[in-house]
Amino acid sequence: MNHSAATALLLSICGFAALPAQAGEIKVLSGNGGRAAVSELSARFERETGNTVTIDFAVNPTVRKRVEAGEQFDVAVLNPPTLDPLIKEGKIVAESRGVIGRIGLGVGMKEGGPKPDVSTVEGFRKALLGAKAVAYPEEGASGIYFASLVKRLGIENEMKSKLKPMPGEYNVEVVATGEADMVVVVASRMFGVKGVQMVGLIPNELQTWIGFATGVSANARDPELARKLTTYFVAPTSEPFLREMGMQPFVE
Repeated sequence: MNHSAATALLLSICGFAALPAQAGEIKVLSGNGGRAAVSELSARFERETGNTVTIDFAVNPTVRKRVEAGEQFDVAVLNPPTLDPLIKEGKIVAESRGVIGRIGLGVGMKEGGPKPDVSTVEGFRKALLGAKAVAYPEEGASGIYFASLVKRLGIENEMKSKLKPMPGEYNVEVVATGEADMVVVVASRMFGVKGVQMVGLIPNELQTWIGFATGVSANARDPELARKLTTYFVAPTSEPFLREMGMQPFVE
């Protein structure tokens, strides 16, 4: 082999050696309540690992139906009462289950507008009655609970014409567009939505805590890679960001 040929072969070998390993792809099915956390943590995971994460959001009951129908996915992020039955059905690997955190219901209004005190039962009740239209997710844990809360507060009749049940993927946004002047939803759902400010969490006496758990699909395309993402979701390094959006570490 002459010198030129040897040099070309060496450069070729070095070139192939320098090529990065092929990045993997992970498909996530997630409930809407964890949208902000799942989106941001997945983006950070992509930047740090070079892998690609695609996320499909829907209300928890819909995600469960899709999983049970056999839809292909790699990782799920759901409320524990939704995730755990899927583990029992063999759809999610039990050993991969991890708890990301929990968060309560919050009140959101248009950015720059007034912020009523909703920290007391009377203050929250007054804010609801003073609103022209109150949006909330029609399906899912937070929406079902809020609807029951209106009855519990004894203002069902007064609120009947004001309540706007909305799709899980489009309920906070209606405050920014002016379709509603208030939204009550799991607080993390409001994080990062332009034009919307979180007024505060609803009173402790009325609060319900929504948990978020994750697990790997029993039919994941790359179980090891999927497990790396779920581990990243629950890692201590993710905790500061989760706390920033109001989520609390949750130990069952």
